[in-house]
Amino acid sequence: MSQIVIKNLFDPLLIESKTAATVVLMLSSPENEVLAKACDALYKFASKGDENKVTLLGLGAVERLYKLISHEDPIVRRNAIMVFGIMASNHDVKKLLRELDVTSSLISQLAPEEDVVIHEFATLCLAHMAVEYTTKLLALKTLEVISKDRETRIMLGENKGLDCLLRILETNEFSDLHAEALAVLGNCLEDVHALQLIQQTGGLKKLLSFIGVSTVPDIQKNAAKAITKAAYDSENRKILNEEEVEKYLINLLEIDNDEVKVAASQAISAMCENLASKHAFGLQGIPQLVQLLSSDNEEVKEAAVTALANLTAASPRNARAVAEAEGIKPLVNTLNAQRDGAIANAATVLTNLAMQEPFRINIQSHGIMSVLAEPLRSTSSQVQSKAAFTVAAFGCDADARTELRDAGGLRPLVELLCSKNEEVRRNACWAVMVCASDELTAGELCRLGALDILEEINLSTGRKNNFSEAALEKLLDNNLSRKYSQMGYLSSSNIITDGFYDCGQIKPGEKFLSLEELSMQELTDHRAVIFINAKPQEE
Repeated sequence: MSQIVIKNLFDPLLIESKTAATVVLMLSSPENEVLAKACDALYKFASKGDENKVTLLGLGAVERLYKLISHEDPIVRRNAIMVFGIMASNHDVKKLLRELDVTSSLISQLAPEEDVVIHEFATLCLAHMAVEYTTKLLALKTLEVISKDRETRIMLGENKGLDCLLRILETNEFSDLHAEALAVLGNCLEDVHALQLIQQTGGLKKLLSFIGVSTVPDIQKNAAKAITKAAYDSENRKILNEEEVEKYLINLLEIDNDEVKVAASQAISAMCENLASKHAFGLQGIPQLVQLLSSDNEEVKEAAVTALANLTAASPRNARAVAEAEGIKPLVNTLNAQRDGAIANAATVLTNLAMQEPFRINIQSHGIMSVLAEPLRSTSSQVQSKAAFTVAAFGCDADARTELRDAGGLRPLVELLCSKNEEVRRNACWAVMVCASDELTAGELCRLGALDILEEINLSTGRKNNFSEAALEKLLDNNLSRKYSQMGYLSSSNIITDGFYDCGQIKPGEKFLSLEELSMQELTDHRAVIFINAKPQEE
């Protein structure tokens, strides 16, 4: 038997063991340094031949090493995996490794932040185990992890890995490997070159036709995810559109599996960046997506409404298709969904529809302004921003403003003016500007402090925006007494009516008093307050 030597770097004394059994026992030591050196010694011992690997197997080294491959100390972890990598070439060791189910632990060691040596020996161990068919699943899972790296994908293409993946998909005997093969292929399709290669060889048509005939949810889901990843690139979207990917995705929306519906909806969202695809989905896919808005599954609902938001963006035709598919009521209902993404995107779709007058009136009849009061109170900046934007889209109607006012929606809207999020603040200013179109709403906004907040915003070069200045002007135009007191002038379009009063010009930061507050003050020798009341008095 080969001699195993452990050197203590911190002590000149050499620790020697005549048998491997002693070092295997050291694998239970509580000291990290002992563990690291024991693993290193076992690695050298196992490297000298198959006989030594069998010896270590018999001494129970594999079970002890298995506990160390997830050790908190990186050196111990690295050295343990190195022993695994070298021992896994032995048939009996492989058999025990499968029984211990080490696959997941080894795959987790392939994370980018891990040591490159750990990557090398974990992959070596997995490669040894993948020689037999029973662990080819294993090989594909490993490829799924490492193919997230671009360099690995290039190597996979250069070594005809894409052809192998397609052959697996074409072979019925490998049906249990199809889902994993699609997951790897999805990573590869992120590269334009890979997708072009598959298209040129006819592989893309095979892949899409395969999606069309498969009835396995995992396969359908992974296929849709593969398309989503590929669709992140504009050239890829063009290629997928040429292969009529839209009809396959629309068919997946009909599958009775929530995960497949989510994946298909997400792929549709990604493909919407291509105008031809956007048009194609508008002709066929919108009714199916509208139906998914009534799903009990919140994730399905969110994925579907996100797809509709992308489909209706800058597309009056698709917005009309949503309305014709009776999508307005479920969209308004989705504003009460549990997921922030669903609420925000429902608000976006409704805003897109509101660009067309008949649809805006229809949406308004469903009480959208009273429903929006709650999203305005959300803690999500995404929801706050979209809700304020939607208020701006519908606030041009007097009845809508009244509805928002009665629902208590003005207070949370005013509070959003103080948001630290620039987009939320800008959209809130826009909504206030629109809602300040009538004297009653403008008065309520002023009572809630909108004027003071806007004045403060406009004094800050970093916080003010075009809408904050316009909102302030609009509020003052509907509160002429305050405008004249603050500005010292009125514009030619400002018409004084009964109820106007002039209390003199106030200084910046000084509170503007209402007529009621002024009437409660004691008489002084200060300038009199001029009040306009031109109505004839009744006898």
